Amino acid sequence: MISTLIDFILHFDRYLGDIISSYGALTYFLLFLIIFCETGLVITPFLPGDSLIFVAGTFAAAGSLNPALLFLLFGAAAISGDALNYTIGKKLSQALIEKRKLRLIKQENIDKTALFFAKHGGKTIVIARFIPIIRTFAPFVAGAGKMRYLHFFVYNALGGLLWVGLFSFGGYFFGNLPFVRDHFSLIIIAIIIISFLPALIMRLASRN
Repeated sequence: MISTLIDFILHFDRYLGDIISSYGALTYFLLFLIIFCETGLVITPFLPGDSLIFVAGTFAAAGSLNPALLFLLFGAAAISGDALNYTIGKKLSQALIEKRKLRLIKQENIDKTALFFAKHGGKTIVIARFIPIIRTFAPFVAGAGKMRYLHFFVYNALGGLLWVGLFSFGGYFFGNLPFVRDHFSLIIIAIIIISFLPALIMRLASRN
Protein backbone atom coordinates (compact mmCIF):
# COMPACT_ATOMS: atom_id res chain seq x y z
CA MET A 1 0.00 0.00 0.00
CA ILE A 2 2.81 2.39 0.91
CA SER A 3 4.75 1.59 -2.26
CA THR A 4 1.59 2.13 -4.33
CA LEU A 5 1.04 5.52 -2.69
CA ILE A 6 4.66 6.56 -3.33
CA ASP A 7 4.36 5.48 -6.96
CA PHE A 8 1.10 7.41 -7.25
CA ILE A 9 2.72 10.60 -5.92
CA LEU A 10 5.95 10.36 -7.93
CA HIS A 11 4.25 9.40 -11.19
CA PHE A 12 1.01 11.30 -10.85
CA ASP A 13 1.53 12.69 -14.35
CA ARG A 14 0.86 9.22 -15.78
CA TYR A 15 -2.15 8.61 -13.60
CA LEU A 16 -3.67 12.03 -14.31
CA GLY A 17 -3.43 11.46 -18.05
CA ASP A 18 -5.39 8.23 -17.67
CA ILE A 19 -7.94 9.93 -15.41
CA ILE A 20 -8.53 12.73 -17.93
CA SER A 21 -8.95 10.21 -20.74
CA SER A 22 -11.38 8.11 -18.74
CA TYR A 23 -13.43 10.73 -16.88
CA GLY A 24 -13.17 13.96 -18.89
CA ALA A 25 -14.76 16.91 -17.08
CA LEU A 26 -15.30 14.80 -13.97
CA THR A 27 -11.53 15.08 -13.46
CA TYR A 28 -12.05 18.58 -12.04
CA PHE A 29 -14.31 17.19 -9.32
CA LEU A 30 -11.82 14.40 -8.49
CA LEU A 31 -8.96 16.90 -8.20
CA PHE A 32 -11.10 19.18 -6.02
CA LEU A 33 -12.00 16.23 -3.79
CA ILE A 34 -8.38 15.14 -3.27
CA ILE A 35 -7.21 18.63 -2.24
CA PHE A 36 -10.30 19.14 -0.09
CA CYS A 37 -9.66 15.88 1.78
CA GLU A 38 -5.89 16.48 2.05
CA THR A 39 -6.48 19.84 3.73
CA GLY A 40 -9.84 19.20 5.40
CA LEU A 41 -9.50 15.81 7.08
CA VAL A 42 -6.88 15.31 9.75
CA ILE A 43 -6.77 11.58 8.94
CA THR A 44 -5.64 12.05 5.29
CA PRO A 45 -2.34 14.00 5.38
CA PHE A 46 -0.80 11.36 3.08
CA LEU A 47 -2.77 12.48 0.01
CA PRO A 48 -0.75 14.37 -2.64
CA GLY A 49 -1.02 18.15 -2.45
CA ASP A 50 1.90 20.11 -3.91
CA SER A 51 2.69 17.48 -6.52
CA LEU A 52 -0.93 17.07 -7.61
CA ILE A 53 -1.42 20.80 -8.13
CA PHE A 54 1.89 21.10 -9.98
CA VAL A 55 1.10 18.17 -12.28
CA ALA A 56 -2.38 19.50 -12.98
CA GLY A 57 -0.74 22.77 -14.02
CA THR A 58 1.42 20.93 -16.55
CA PHE A 59 -1.68 19.35 -18.09
CA ALA A 60 -3.30 22.78 -18.24
CA ALA A 61 -0.28 24.04 -20.19
CA ALA A 62 -0.75 21.17 -22.63
CA GLY A 63 -4.41 22.15 -23.13
CA SER A 64 -5.93 19.14 -21.34
CA LEU A 65 -7.27 21.23 -18.44
CA ASN A 66 -8.39 24.84 -18.03
CA PRO A 67 -5.80 26.78 -15.94
CA ALA A 68 -8.23 29.42 -14.64
CA LEU A 69 -10.79 26.81 -13.62
CA LEU A 70 -8.08 24.75 -11.95
CA PHE A 71 -6.92 27.74 -9.92
CA LEU A 72 -10.47 28.53 -8.78
CA LEU A 73 -11.30 24.93 -7.91
CA PHE A 74 -8.02 24.27 -6.10
CA GLY A 75 -8.36 27.57 -4.24
CA ALA A 76 -11.92 26.73 -3.17
CA ALA A 77 -10.87 23.22 -2.12
CA ALA A 78 -7.90 24.49 -0.09
CA ILE A 79 -9.85 27.25 1.69
CA SER A 80 -13.00 25.22 2.40
CA GLY A 81 -10.90 22.21 3.43
CA ASP A 82 -9.01 24.22 6.04
CA ALA A 83 -12.28 25.78 7.23
CA LEU A 84 -13.75 22.30 7.78
CA ASN A 85 -10.59 21.14 9.56
CA TYR A 86 -10.70 24.22 11.83
CA THR A 87 -14.35 23.50 12.68
CA ILE A 88 -13.61 19.84 13.44
CA GLY A 89 -10.75 20.90 15.71
CA LYS A 90 -12.92 23.46 17.51
CA LYS A 91 -15.95 21.20 17.98
CA LEU A 92 -14.51 17.71 18.35
CA SER A 93 -10.86 17.91 19.43
CA GLN A 94 -11.57 17.59 23.15
CA ALA A 95 -13.77 14.53 22.68
CA LEU A 96 -11.24 12.90 20.36
CA ILE A 97 -8.42 13.55 22.81
CA GLU A 98 -10.37 12.17 25.79
CA LYS A 99 -11.33 9.04 23.86
CA ARG A 100 -7.75 8.74 22.54
CA LYS A 101 -8.96 8.51 18.95
CA LEU A 102 -6.09 10.68 17.72
CA ARG A 103 -2.87 9.68 19.46
CA LEU A 104 -0.82 12.31 17.61
CA ILE A 105 -3.05 15.12 18.94
CA LYS A 106 -2.66 15.64 22.68
CA GLN A 107 -3.90 18.51 24.83
CA GLU A 108 -0.37 19.58 25.72
CA ASN A 109 0.51 19.77 22.02
CA ILE A 110 -2.61 21.83 21.32
CA ASP A 111 -1.71 24.22 24.16
CA LYS A 112 1.84 24.61 22.84
CA THR A 113 0.60 25.22 19.31
CA ALA A 114 -1.95 27.76 20.55
CA LEU A 115 0.89 29.66 22.24
CA PHE A 116 2.93 29.40 19.04
CA PHE A 117 0.00 30.85 17.04
CA ALA A 118 -0.34 33.66 19.59
CA LYS A 119 3.38 34.48 19.31
CA HIS A 120 3.76 34.29 15.52
CA GLY A 121 0.25 35.27 14.46
CA GLY A 122 -1.57 34.31 11.30
CA LYS A 123 1.63 33.88 9.30
CA THR A 124 1.80 30.42 10.89
CA ILE A 125 -1.30 29.40 8.92
CA VAL A 126 0.20 30.78 5.70
CA ILE A 127 3.56 29.07 6.16
CA ALA A 128 1.89 25.79 7.14
CA ARG A 129 0.24 25.70 3.70
CA PHE A 130 3.59 24.94 2.10
CA ILE A 131 4.57 22.11 4.46
CA PRO A 132 3.20 18.62 3.75
CA ILE A 133 1.43 16.93 6.69
CA ILE A 134 1.74 20.12 8.80
CA ARG A 135 -0.81 21.89 6.60
CA THR A 136 -3.32 19.14 7.45
CA PHE A 137 -2.82 19.45 11.20
CA ALA A 138 -2.43 23.25 11.47
CA PRO A 139 -6.10 24.24 10.94
CA PHE A 140 -7.26 21.42 13.25
CA VAL A 141 -4.98 22.64 16.01
CA ALA A 142 -5.93 26.28 15.31
CA GLY A 143 -9.55 25.34 15.92
CA ALA A 144 -8.70 23.26 18.99
CA GLY A 145 -6.66 26.18 20.32
CA LYS A 146 -9.66 28.52 19.88
CA MET A 147 -8.03 30.89 17.39
CA ARG A 148 -10.62 33.51 16.37
CA TYR A 149 -12.30 32.32 13.17
CA LEU A 150 -12.16 35.67 11.34
CA HIS A 151 -8.45 35.92 12.07
CA PHE A 152 -7.99 32.33 10.92
CA PHE A 153 -10.07 32.77 7.76
CA VAL A 154 -8.10 35.77 6.47
CA TYR A 155 -4.82 33.89 6.64
CA ASN A 156 -6.46 30.67 5.49
CA ALA A 157 -7.63 32.39 2.29
CA LEU A 158 -4.32 34.18 1.77
CA GLY A 159 -2.26 31.03 2.32
CA GLY A 160 -4.57 28.88 0.22
CA LEU A 161 -4.46 31.17 -2.81
CA LEU A 162 -0.69 31.64 -2.56
CA TRP A 163 -0.15 27.88 -2.28
CA VAL A 164 -2.45 26.98 -5.16
CA GLY A 165 -1.16 29.84 -7.33
CA LEU A 166 2.50 28.96 -6.82
CA PHE A 167 2.18 25.28 -7.69
CA SER A 168 -0.54 25.44 -10.36
CA PHE A 169 1.06 28.26 -12.33
CA GLY A 170 4.52 26.83 -11.60
CA GLY A 171 3.40 23.65 -13.33
CA TYR A 172 1.73 25.66 -16.09
CA PHE A 173 4.82 27.71 -16.97
CA PHE A 174 7.63 25.27 -16.18
CA GLY A 175 6.16 21.75 -16.14
CA ASN A 176 6.46 21.15 -19.87
CA LEU A 177 10.06 22.27 -20.24
CA PRO A 178 12.15 19.41 -21.69
CA PHE A 179 14.37 19.16 -18.60
CA VAL A 180 11.38 18.99 -16.26
CA ARG A 181 9.60 16.39 -18.39
CA ASP A 182 12.72 14.23 -18.58
CA HIS A 183 13.34 14.36 -14.82
CA PHE A 184 9.78 14.58 -13.56
CA SER A 185 10.15 12.18 -10.62
CA LEU A 186 13.23 14.05 -9.40
CA ILE A 187 11.36 17.35 -9.68
CA ILE A 188 8.51 15.97 -7.55
CA ILE A 189 11.00 14.73 -4.94
CA ALA A 190 12.66 18.18 -4.94
CA ILE A 191 9.26 19.85 -4.44
CA ILE A 192 8.57 17.60 -1.44
CA ILE A 193 12.00 18.28 0.10
CA ILE A 194 11.76 22.04 -0.46
CA SER A 195 8.28 22.02 1.07
CA PHE A 196 9.77 21.01 4.42
CA LEU A 197 12.29 23.89 4.47
CA PRO A 198 9.91 26.49 6.02
CA ALA A 199 9.34 24.20 9.02
CA LEU A 200 13.10 23.75 9.46
CA ILE A 201 13.74 27.49 9.18
CA MET A 202 11.01 28.32 11.72
CA ARG A 203 12.33 25.68 14.12
CA LEU A 204 15.86 27.08 13.88
CA ALA A 205 14.55 30.63 14.29
CA SER A 206 12.55 29.65 17.40
CA ARG A 207 15.78 28.57 19.11
CA ASN A 208 17.26 32.05 18.78
